[in-house]
Amino acid sequence: MQIGVSLPITDFGADFGAVRDYVQAAEELGYAHIRTLDHVLGADPQHHPDVPRFPYTHESYIHEPFTLLGYLAAITTSLQLTTGIIILPQRQTVLVAKQAAEVDVLSGGRLRMGIGVGWNPVEYEALGKDFHTRGEAYEEQVSLLRSLWTQEVVNFEGRWHRVTHAGINPLPVQRPIPIWMGAGSGAGGIPSNRVLRRIGRLADGWFPMLPPNQEGKEAIDRVRRYAEDAGRDPDSVGLEGRVTVAAGGPEDWAGELKAWSELGATHISVNTGGAGFTTPDEHIDAIRRVKEVIGG
Repeated sequence: MQIGVSLPITDFGADFGAVRDYVQAAEELGYAHIRTLDHVLGADPQHHPDVPRFPYTHESYIHEPFTLLGYLAAITTSLQLTTGIIILPQRQTVLVAKQAAEVDVLSGGRLRMGIGVGWNPVEYEALGKDFHTRGEAYEEQVSLLRSLWTQEVVNFEGRWHRVTHAGINPLPVQRPIPIWMGAGSGAGGIPSNRVLRRIGRLADGWFPMLPPNQEGKEAIDRVRRYAEDAGRDPDSVGLEGRVTVAAGGPEDWAGELKAWSELGATHISVNTGGAGFTTPDEHIDAIRRVKEVIGG
């Protein structure tokens, strides 16, 4: 199992030294990957009562992920750089292909690209994209990305995209870059069958938001069945669980790791966000303590 960390980007805010120190500490401690999130802009909730919840707002400090990963590529040597996640349908697909390929080249083939459809209609509106068709567009985007990452010249025509005998240069080191999908939560944190079926058909792996319990196991089993239905080896679809520092102490962290391992997780991310830490050193000390408990 590959164990990495999530970058507590909103906790660090404008302290870029904290970002550097945390990422380099994670690499020195032997963690395998670093995850970072994506929001182009944040909305002011008081002006959007129609949106049910705002995990992130205009007050959330969030770096642009591809630019950030380009920087992280230069200050690390082994960490896999993971987007968790890029909100793909609100972005131009060909531009994403170019940016991701550049990060992969700069890092020597260390990018794992997590993507998702997002939850914030305000962001889609501002970026000139249709929030309501994002799921359908997303599937076409995945197909185009893989073509652009593996072919020097692409000729592609779909419902939302047209590329006429053109390609990106440089191509990425990984051809194609692995695409992992975020799974938005439905009732009880369990994604809809439509989302699970899409993961089984198209994804190299996925980031579930579900709990590692019996309901979570049933959802994971469904992804495996959908992969088989699509003619794929279900073992080829990775699964990333999480260990949450705020959930308790060493016994709790070990319990989370064990639960995800029993569900077949191939990856784990340790999350120090929301634990009440006020300094970068507290975050670094936390991932050091977790590493002592869970190893990997």
